[in-house]
Amino acid sequence: MHTYFQEVQKLLSRVLEKEHVSIERASQVIVERLQNGGVLQLFGCGHSHLLAQEAYYRAGGLVPVRPIIIEPLTLHAGALTSSTNEKDPDIIHSYADQFNFHEQDILMVISTSGRNNAPIDAALLAKEQGIPVMSLQSLDYKEHTTRHKSEKRLEDIVDFVLDTHVPVGDGLLSRSGMQYGPASTVVGSTILNTLLSQVIEKMADQMDVLPVFESTNVTSDQNHNTLMITKYEGRIDFK
Repeated sequence: MHTYFQEVQKLLSRVLEKEHVSIERASQVIVERLQNGGVLQLFGCGHSHLLAQEAYYRAGGLVPVRPIIIEPLTLHAGALTSSTNEKDPDIIHSYADQFNFHEQDILMVISTSGRNNAPIDAALLAKEQGIPVMSLQSLDYKEHTTRHKSEKRLEDIVDFVLDTHVPVGDGLLSRSGMQYGPASTVVGSTILNTLLSQVIEKMADQMDVLPVFESTNVTSDQNHNTLMITKYEGRIDFK
């Protein structure tokens, strides 16, 4: 039990040491886009989609966050189905209307390996529309060949990378030749919430009412949340 915890702590310490400059830079870009009326859109497939949902309508979290939901790429569509569809070279073009980019938006593409078609095509779609793109991925996979026809990996396309440093295969532990103890979700979530906390802190220096959700499970009239939803419901579906 303690071994996995310790390995996660070591990995998080490495991420803090190596990625704090990138996180700071990314937070500044996001703040600038949000202040000009944009929203942060997040895209991922399979377990990476769980991180896109992590930041959405979250108590204590940033309000202008929109997960891009393409049903065939989610786990509840079926694990094998999602995995197969992530490698489909046509799926993003078939669902391009789900992205709904506005001029001041910014996209985060979440993909641990950075080599599959759907995440790469999502990044390319945003770039074609002049939208800045960041990735949340592990550069430990950079020696693994892309599956994309462009012969480019995700890090070759995006404007900047937030590296999770998760080892190839995801597991932090091994026994009998098998890796286990996956790390991409816990590390990805920590980076994501660190990033968005910095965004909130920067915005707090410039605004009186922060675009942050209150918990619906505390004593409150929820008026703040209603105001936030009203402000952003034209861009984000909160229903």
